[in-house]
Amino acid sequence: MGQSHFELEPPYFTQTPSKLPAKNHFCFANSIVSASHIPRRRCDIYDLHKELVPYAEAWSWQNAIVEEKKALSEKNEDLADSLIVLQHHPVYTLGAGSSEGFLNFDVKNPPVDLYRTERGGEVTYHGPGQLVMYPIINLRYHEMDLHWYLRSLEEVVIRALSSAFAIEASRIEGLTGVWVGNQKLAAIGIKVSRWITYHGLALNVTTDTTPFQHIVPCGIWDRQVGSVKGLLNEKIMSKGCREDNHLPDDQELIDIAHKSLITEFCEVFQVDLGINLYDEGVWKTSSPATSKS
Repeated sequence: MGQSHFELEPPYFTQTPSKLPAKNHFCFANSIVSASHIPRRRCDIYDLHKELVPYAEAWSWQNAIVEEKKALSEKNEDLADSLIVLQHHPVYTLGAGSSEGFLNFDVKNPPVDLYRTERGGEVTYHGPGQLVMYPIINLRYHEMDLHWYLRSLEEVVIRALSSAFAIEASRIEGLTGVWVGNQKLAAIGIKVSRWITYHGLALNVTTDTTPFQHIVPCGIWDRQVGSVKGLLNEKIMSKGCREDNHLPDDQELIDIAHKSLITEFCEVFQVDLGINLYDEGVWKTSSPATSKS
C-alpha cells in the first residue's frame, strides 16, 4: 500500500513583478508562431524519459531549481530555462485545493503513494508509460500570462500527437488538457511563483489506465482517460488485422513521443536545447545546478 503525504497547506500566493516586454505571440487557431525575430532562449534539460523517478525526488528537484531562479531573478540575473522529462513510479497527486471527494479510496490507506502538492487542478495519476514534462521557465522572458502558458502547454501536446502519430487532438472549451473525442490524453497542472513556472504536463503514451478508476481524474465525472497506445490500437483494429498493421513496442512509442514533445516544446516556446544535465550527473545532487544563459 502507499503513503499519504499531505504536509502542504494553502494559501499559495505569489508576488507580482513589474511588467516586462512580451516575447512570443501565438495564433493557435492557425498554429502560427510570430516570434521569429526574437532571439531564442536556451533551455537546459534533465532528460530522464526512460527512468522511473519517485515523485518526491522530482518534486524536490523542481523546488531547488525554482528557488535558485527566484534568487537570481531578484538580483536581475538571468538563467537558462529548464525542462525535466521523466516517468514516475505509480503515484496519485492532488492540487492545492483539490477535493478528497474525488478519491475512490481511503485517504489514510491509498493503493499507492498520495501527495498533496502546490499545483493547480484536481487529482491525477502518474505512472509508467506516461511522459511527464516539468518546464521551469521565467515567464518574464516569454509571456506574463497564465492563460497563454496553459494554452502553450496544450499546443505542445497537440502538435506532438499530430506530427508523431497522426492523432488529431484538440482542446475542450472550459477544460484544461488535451483530448481526442471524449478521451483525455494529457493532463496539465501548474504552479507559478514570481512568474517562474513548475509542475507541468503528463501525456499518457503506453500508460495502464486502470489506476485512473480509483479517482475522478481532474474532477471530471463524464469523461474518459485514454492513451496514445490505446488510440493507435483502435485505429489498427478499425483497419482490420492485416500483417502490416502492428504497433511499435512500448519503449519505441515512448521514444517517439519523447522526441516529438521535445521538438514541439522548443518550437512553441522558442527555445534551443542546451546542456542535458542528466548526462552531466547534476540531477543526482540534492540541489540541481542550473546554468546562466
